[in-house]
Amino acid sequence: MSLCCAISNEVPEHPVVSPVSGSIFEKRLIEKYLIENGVDPINNKELSAEMLIDIKSPAVVKPKPPSATSIPAILKTLQDEWDAVMLHSFTQRQQLQTARQELSHALYQHDAACRVIARLQKEVMAAREALATLKPQAGAMAAPAGVPQPAVAAEATGVAIQPAEQAGMTAEVIQKLQEKATVLTQERKKRGRTVPEDLIGVDAIRGFHTISSHPGLHSASVPGILSLDVHSSDTSKILTGGNDRNATVFNKDTEQVVAILKGHTKKVTRVIYHPDEDVVITASPDTTIRVWNVPVSQTTQLLRVHDGPVTGLSLHPTGDFVLSTSTDQHWAFSDIRSGRLLTKVIDQASTGLTTAQFHPDGLIFGTGTADSQVKIWDLKEQSNVANFAGHSGPITAISFSENGYYLATAADDACVKLWDLRKLKNFKTLQLDNNFEIKDLCFDQSGTYLALAGTDVRVYLCKQWQELKVFNDHTAMATGVRFGRNAQYLASTSMDRTLKIYAP
Repeated sequence: MSLCCAISNEVPEHPVVSPVSGSIFEKRLIEKYLIENGVDPINNKELSAEMLIDIKSPAVVKPKPPSATSIPAILKTLQDEWDAVMLHSFTQRQQLQTARQELSHALYQHDAACRVIARLQKEVMAAREALATLKPQAGAMAAPAGVPQPAVAAEATGVAIQPAEQAGMTAEVIQKLQEKATVLTQERKKRGRTVPEDLIGVDAIRGFHTISSHPGLHSASVPGILSLDVHSSDTSKILTGGNDRNATVFNKDTEQVVAILKGHTKKVTRVIYHPDEDVVITASPDTTIRVWNVPVSQTTQLLRVHDGPVTGLSLHPTGDFVLSTSTDQHWAFSDIRSGRLLTKVIDQASTGLTTAQFHPDGLIFGTGTADSQVKIWDLKEQSNVANFAGHSGPITAISFSENGYYLATAADDACVKLWDLRKLKNFKTLQLDNNFEIKDLCFDQSGTYLALAGTDVRVYLCKQWQELKVFNDHTAMATGVRFGRNAQYLASTSMDRTLKIYAP
C-alpha cells in the first residue's frame, strides 16, 4: 500500500488527514515518515503526529466469506463475472441488430416514397404535355360533317365522342387518285428495267456490317421498339415507334434525337414518315391515328376512325391520304390534311385485319387478315378484287415491289411468299426455320432487294431470290427493317431497345 492513499485511491485501515495538505494517509505509515522527516510528504511543509486528524469510516457490511479466498472460489467468481459480461455483450448485439433492421426498413420506405414521388411527377408532366397538345387542336380541328360542335370539344378533352361520319369518295378525290396513278405508271415505264446509278451492288450488300447502334431512343423502363420508317427524301432522318407510347425522330448522321412525339395512350405500333414533308403519321392500339408536325412536335390531326386497335397504316402516293386497318374488321381511307374520314369498309369474311399496304400506283392496296388471308382491294370501287390463300397463320407484314408486279407477304408460318399480281398466283416461297418469326419486310425503292426482320435480319436479291446477308446483332426479336435511299444503308429496330444501322 502506498504512502499517499489520495494518489492511489486505496482505502486505508486507519486513515488520517494532514491539515497541511488535506491528503489522506495510513496512520502507521505517516507517523513513521514524520519521525524520519518531520514534514508533509505532499508539500514538504512542517507536520507532526499530533496534528494528524483521525477519520472514522463505517465497517464493511458484507465481508467476503473465508471460502471465497480459495483458488476454486476465486475461479468460480471470475467465471460468474465472465458469464455476466458475455450475457451483457449478447444483449447489446441483439439491440444493435434490431436497430440496424429498423434503420434498413426506414431507408427502404424513404426510397419507395422517392420512387412514388418521381412517378407522380412524371405522370403530371405527361398530363400537362397531353393537355398542351390538345388545347391548340380544340380550335383548329374542324367538326366532321353532321357532328355537333360539343362532340368535337369532347374529343379534344379525351372524352368518348360520336363516331366519325364518312365524307365519301367524291369525284374530285377519285380524279386526284387517278391522275397520280397515271403519272406514276408513266414514270415506271420510262425507267423500264434500269436501276439507279447510285444503287448499292450485291457485293457491297454482302459486306454490310453494323456501323452504329442506338439504345437511347426510347424509355428503358418499358423496353422495345415496335415500328420503323425512313424519310425517303432525307434518309438521315429515321422514325421509330416504341412500347413507351412515344414516337422518336432520329438523325443518324448527327446521332441526335430530333423530336419525341408524345400523345398516344398505348404503344406505337405503326409509323410513317411523309416522303416530301417533315410530317409523320403514327397509329396505336388506343384506336387513334395521329398526324404530327415534327419541327414543333405537335399533333396536327387526331383521327378516330376505328373502334379497335389500329393494326395497319399506309400513306397514299399523293401524300394526302392514309389507309388504316383495325381488329374491328374495317379498313378506312382518311384525309390527313382535314382529318376527314372519306370511306370505311368492313371485311365481313375476316376475323380482323392485321396489316395494310398501298400498291405503288395507289389505286389498289393489300390487306392481311388474322385468318391467314391476303386480300387485294380496288380503292375507287371499295371492293375486294382478289384473294391470296396459302399462309397458315395471321399475316404479319406485306410489301409491294416498286415494279408494281410483285407482292411479298409474311405470316406466323415461318415463310415469305411472293405473289405475281398479273397472274394472281404464288410463284416463290422462301421457307425459313420452323421456329423463325417474321415481324416486318420491305423492298428497297428500286425493287432490287427484299429485307425481312424477325428472329434475325436478312436481305435477299430479287428475281433470283438469293439470300445475300444475315444480321444477328440484335439480342431480341427484330421488329422493323427499312432501306435507305438507293440501299446505301439498312436500318433495323428490335425489342432489345436498339436501332442499328448497317452499311459497307
